[in-house]
Amino acid sequence: MVAMRSELFSQAHNETQSGDRFVLQSKRMLKTSLGPDILAAKGAMVAYQGQVTFNHEGSGSLGKFVKRALSSEDAPLMRVAGQGEVFFAQNAAEIFLINLESDGISINGRSLLAFDANLEWDVRRTQGAGVLSGGLFNTLVQGQGTVALTSDGDPMILDCSQQPTFVDTQAAVCWSANLVPNVVNSMNARSLLRGGTGEAFQYAFHGPGFVVVQPSEGPVVPPHTH
Repeated sequence: MVAMRSELFSQAHNETQSGDRFVLQSKRMLKTSLGPDILAAKGAMVAYQGQVTFNHEGSGSLGKFVKRALSSEDAPLMRVAGQGEVFFAQNAAEIFLINLESDGISINGRSLLAFDANLEWDVRRTQGAGVLSGGLFNTLVQGQGTVALTSDGDPMILDCSQQPTFVDTQAAVCWSANLVPNVVNSMNARSLLRGGTGEAFQYAFHGPGFVVVQPSEGPVVPPHTH
């Protein structure tokens, strides 16, 4: 047998050993230990060990089905069940965990990675989000359990209680469940005639609570060559 030497085989890259159900394998990979089921974004599994099944998670109600069908941002979910360990990641984005204790969090659908299946969830439409803004939706998760979210870069937390806070709709990761944002259009007629500013729509927050902001407006789509 030929011995191999590489930094790849250092202790830092070994599987994380922990008794916790949700634990960060690294800043960009989540390790979960099954027992009770987990709901996760479809396609987020990168590896697993043991006897594990993955199934499409239905909406559970007609109202929720209609809202998910209308939502362009709501990520489809899968139910992960069985015995073993499952590893999740999403485009090498940074991952952070929120432990809910009979409270809730509103999440931009694209930032939702995984959560305990016992938590309640629903799709909410943002006030003032019309056709021009893309009909913005978010996912409300509440109850007692753990939620794993992704951020494209190191996130920032803004306090919305002192003054109105405006966040690009693509950069908002999540916010306090009690905050009900509106969508505002900051573009005026003069800017529109001159080609726009690229900053047309924002979430407007104001009240006791916080919003988590990522230093990105989402993945850049390369220009077509044809």
